[in-house]
Amino acid sequence: MSMAINLLLWIVVGILMLIAAMRSRVVLSEGLRNGGGEVLRLLPRIAIGVVGAGFIAEALPKALIAPWIGPESGLSGVAVSIVAGALTPGGPVVGFAIAAAALKSGAGAPQVVAYSTAWALYAIHRLVLWEMPMMPARLVWLRASVSLPLPFIAAGLAMALGKP
Repeated sequence: MSMAINLLLWIVVGILMLIAAMRSRVVLSEGLRNGGGEVLRLLPRIAIGVVGAGFIAEALPKALIAPWIGPESGLSGVAVSIVAGALTPGGPVVGFAIAAAALKSGAGAPQVVAYSTAWALYAIHRLVLWEMPMMPARLVWLRASVSLPLPFIAAGLAMALGKP
């Protein structure tokens, strides 16, 4: 499955390169330069995140993971995961590294789904540092409040679908 996704992504990149080339050589070269720069900027962060996730997984006390956010922790584990997701600062390298480490350390799939969903939807630092200064407060609180049930729904669906 992973190979099929990689192939599909490369096909999409190829189509986009073809579209850029049909527009002009300048568009193609700018796209290649910008894309290459992003790869060079992100690769070290991804490498650090993957290696860091391995260390986090080993450092997490496995005896505490199972009771708090393990597969048998149920709804309380989902709630703990949601709070942890909302409080986790940083970008995807941090959030997904912590989620992967928790999964390796014995966290349940629904709890990790809840953590990742909460981190993506309403990380407190993002609300305070980005959304509130840029958008009307009423809109920020409306978005945050309609997002509140979504990690619970995602965890419930993960429970219904079973192990990944």
